Amino acid sequence: MPADQIDIATPDGVADAYLSRPDDERHPGVLLLMDAFGLRPQIERMADRIAGHGFVVLAPNLFYRAGRTPVVDLEGLDDPDQRGRIFEQVTPLMGELTPERVAADGDAYLQTLAGYSDGPVAITGYCMGGRIGWRIAAAHPRRVAALAGFHAGGLVTEAPDSPHVAIASSTAEYVFGHADRDAGMTPEHVATLGETLDAAGRPHVNEIYAGARHGYTMADTSVYDEAGTERHFRELQALLERALNP
Repeated sequence: MPADQIDIATPDGVADAYLSRPDDERHPGVLLLMDAFGLRPQIERMADRIAGHGFVVLAPNLFYRAGRTPVVDLEGLDDPDQRGRIFEQVTPLMGELTPERVAADGDAYLQTLAGYSDGPVAITGYCMGGRIGWRIAAAHPRRVAALAGFHAGGLVTEAPDSPHVAIASSTAEYVFGHADRDAGMTPEHVATLGETLDAAGRPHVNEIYAGARHGYTMADTSVYDEAGTERHFRELQALLERALNP
């Protein structure tokens, strides 16, 4: 499959990104939003797998304001004892992604995908990427047909601008595969999210993957869960077929 490292002009600079395609033709577009550990070979492998089913997949470096990939030192990512050190590096970067910046970045990412695909796109986000995807879908409702989020945290908070509050702005179909015993997305949060989606009348899947820890799709970490990962790919593929290949 053709794959390229490309640059995307944004209001705040240039975001490097990975673009994976089945071939040189136009295909439905998917925006893949990385987890907190950044754009790296694992994210590229996931993009390639999705592209293999007939989609153009764009995976941008969401931390581009801090530099090009790799933004942080990921040595020891598969070692549980190193996660704290790595999170110390990425936590400030996550804090810089305000709703306003996410909306502006999202516009640039969607415009880039429009150069390779036609019609509305789907978003799939992991960890913080699920939260960012929600905000992009809300800010650009006519351009996002579907949103998937896997082991996404912070979708429901007490803040007035909690991501789940923005559901009224979106017209997407949703699929969420939550991590089991995730402090950032408790069963109570999952229930609130489901109630919000029901009230908005949006079609959705909103489930906890039993036994799958936060980060379960990431094969380069110690929390990888093969069963949860394969389930996520099945749910995602079904969503993409429904929303982008009706």
